[in-house]
Amino acid sequence: MKIYDISLPITTTMPVWPGDPPVQLERISAISDGENANVTLMHLCAHTGTHIDAPKHFIDSGKTIEDIPLEKLIGEALVLHIAEDVEVITATVLETHPQKEMLLKAKKVLFRTHNSTLWAAHPCNFVEDYIGIDTSGATYLAELGLDLIGVDYLSIAPYKNTYEPHHILLGQEIVLLEGINLSRVPQGFYQLFCLPVNIVGSDGAPARVILAKD
Repeated sequence: MKIYDISLPITTTMPVWPGDPPVQLERISAISDGENANVTLMHLCAHTGTHIDAPKHFIDSGKTIEDIPLEKLIGEALVLHIAEDVEVITATVLETHPQKEMLLKAKKVLFRTHNSTLWAAHPCNFVEDYIGIDTSGATYLAELGLDLIGVDYLSIAPYKNTYEPHHILLGQEIVLLEGINLSRVPQGFYQLFCLPVNIVGSDGAPARVILAKD
């Protein structure tokens, strides 16, 4: 079985969404200081690195992390490659995709775009001109009955248009998986295992995410 870990490592230098606090990791107990164990205190936003958005993120009455069914987080998922010259994922991009029939069969889809190269090229700095799904693309995807949509940067929506795509997709209770790295993953179907931390009442949660294929 081939296994891909598509999660980002949590570090104090990783890029975070502008305005979010940087990651802090503090050793509050150390064996080298005579303590019995090493213990680390973490300070980070729920939307740090690889994470999921719950509907609560953009819909105040929406479901929170503990309400998301595990069936939406585990199961067959399509990794769909988007051409390198695409600057935004629109309805037209999706409708004319060479593998559109694969998309129409999927319940979960992860988009691999030029973004996946950014993790190595800009490991510490947030990049504003990443590729996201615009309002037309979100509307198209919302009509497909999907459980989960994943993208390879810190937001499914473009930097200057985050509200409408999020609101459209979360309004359909589609799980949004953000901050994944698909740079090594070929196009096709995989078994997805997305396990967010079960933070009660939260609008989001960091997750460890893997893809597996026989």
